Amino acid sequence: MAADFHEVRFPLDVSLRGSGGPARLTEIVTLASGREHRNSRWADSRRRYDAGFGIHTLDALHAVLAFFEERRGRLYGFRYRDRVDFRSGPPSRSIAPTDQTIGGGDGHATVFALAKTYGTGLLPYRRAIAKPVAGTVRIAVAGTELPGSDFACDPATGLVTLASAPAIGAAVTAGFEFDVHVRFDTDEITVNLEAFTAGEIPKVPLVEIVP
Repeated sequence: MAADFHEVRFPLDVSLRGSGGPARLTEIVTLASGREHRNSRWADSRRRYDAGFGIHTLDALHAVLAFFEERRGRLYGFRYRDRVDFRSGPPSRSIAPTDQTIGGGDGHATVFALAKTYGTGLLPYRRAIAKPVAGTVRIAVAGTELPGSDFACDPATGLVTLASAPAIGAAVTAGFEFDVHVRFDTDEITVNLEAFTAGEIPKVPLVEIVP
């Protein structure tokens, strides 16, 4: 993904007013009896957004157009801040190093991938986090937070490397902020300036890139 991905974030003031969220693809077959067979076609959810809802001024529109041109439309991916889901815990709570379990010690492994788990009931969903925000990652082993000198996190992949392997059975946990890796879902942005000044919102569709 590195060659076709730019490690830059979509204009933050626009994304914080955008709309969107996760989508799934479920195939439903209704039998003659009326019963249903349901099958999930995707293993992971895929997020879609419309950043147009965040464009309220000509300056914001100009910034989005410039960003679109530099990404060459759908060609290059980029980072996007999801206002509802951008932390290892709830948006209103400060990051804690014990927010998410990312692995367990086996006495040898030192590399762990950031992840966020949704739900605690029958079928929790574990989402890989590949675009953490640099400087926000906190790590703990067996509940004790590690100093920054004892680990490194690659903000382009979400891989955490510890200075030493955790003991067997020790839980490795993390707290972090993250962006969603997306691309434009169009090669054309149409602007009707008269309609825009009257309050009409241009469509700026974005779609999550599956890692």
